[in-house]
Amino acid sequence: MQVIGVAIGLPTPIPRLAKAVPAGFPSPADDFVEEEIDLQRLLIANRPATFIVRVSGDSMLLARLFDGDLAVVDRSLTPRNGDVVVVDVDGERSFKVWSRRGPRVVLSFANPRFPEYRLPPDAVVEVWGVVSGSINPRRRAE
Repeated sequence: MQVIGVAIGLPTPIPRLAKAVPAGFPSPADDFVEEEIDLQRLLIANRPATFIVRVSGDSMLLARLFDGDLAVVDRSLTPRNGDVVVVDVDGERSFKVWSRRGPRVVLSFANPRFPEYRLPPDAVVEVWGVVSGSINPRRRAE
């Protein structure tokens, strides 16, 4: 798991189209800019507690975290049922889906092809943070 430093600089507003573009059949869309957004403000709520990590593998497919994505992780958030967390289990860091069943914490994969993840009863578990967003790089201009 590669942790990437969060470089926070001056706000970099990016134009946002006023009308959403359908992901199905084409329809006329407005070509004017409604406002500008700053991705830094959109993705990072608590700057000192946030880091970005590259996703490796396909254990989080149903959580929409894909191999090569950048996960935005906030260490100040307390995990809730269904959250994806970065967790160390006995010193091995990975992504897992967090849920609580009574007093017991359950960590699981988000891919039905993976076997059930069984947390060893004496495991040392440390939650590094909750995934609060992600960036899915597709293609860069050449």
